[in-house]
Amino acid sequence: MNEARGIVDRVEGGRAWVRLTERAGGCGRCDEPGGCRSTGIAYALKAPDEVFAVPNSIDVRPGEQVRLRMRDGAPLRGALLGYGLSVTLLLIGAALGSALADVGAQDLGTAAGGLAGLAIALGVNRAVFRSRTARHGFEIEMVRGSAGCGVTGAQEG
Repeated sequence: MNEARGIVDRVEGGRAWVRLTERAGGCGRCDEPGGCRSTGIAYALKAPDEVFAVPNSIDVRPGEQVRLRMRDGAPLRGALLGYGLSVTLLLIGAALGSALADVGAQDLGTAAGGLAGLAIALGVNRAVFRSRTARHGFEIEMVRGSAGCGVTGAQEG
């Protein structure tokens, strides 16, 4: 499980707003030269969210320490579905558009095919994330307590 510790800021309408108290580690090279955060690209347009609204399934109160957990592999599956599918269908659509276009209009055919591939990817992604089964694999679970690095299941309850 991927975990992050946080403190409940507020509770309202069946949801809890949890402020992260530690920055997620990723590969551990965030602040090293060449690491993701060292370039600042990730923060150029918007600072990362540190407050998350999650279902209050365990009836927490403001000020409580909690852990937010996500299944292993969920971020990678989400990235592959969101980006990988889009790029793949863009390239397939562009290739098909180019192959099917007349000799003088190959550029237009390539562009139209690429846009059609992106439109199909958008439709597939929307359909997948409307499915409860697919969304379940990306859910964030909240548990009470604060565990050390790599410890799961500790201090629940």
